[in-house]
Amino acid sequence: MGKFEITLRKNGNPQFVLKATNGRVILASQGYKSKKSCFEGIESVRKNGILEERFERLVAKNGLPYFNLKASNGQVIGTSEVYSSVAAMENGIKSVKKNAADSITKDLTL
Repeated sequence: MGKFEITLRKNGNPQFVLKATNGRVILASQGYKSKKSCFEGIESVRKNGILEERFERLVAKNGLPYFNLKASNGQVIGTSEVYSSVAAMENGIKSVKKNAADSITKDLTL
């Protein structure tokens, strides 16, 4: 089972990452203004992370693929790492789909 981890950025704003069962980060959020909105972001990943149409496949400036997970309103919920290949990116998307809905949440800011 994967897990969401909530941490604080250098500016004190909470953010989350979704980790696969192997501990690798598969999705990272933006910084949020409050912990409540960070938890709402996690719930949005749980809801949207199982829907194929919510994944936007992109290419970084260096030519390598990555993806964004978007909410129904088009807002980016989370961004992946940059992958070495399209196949690796597709595996990352599969991992988000597999782990998003039932991952536990650990608040590491306490």
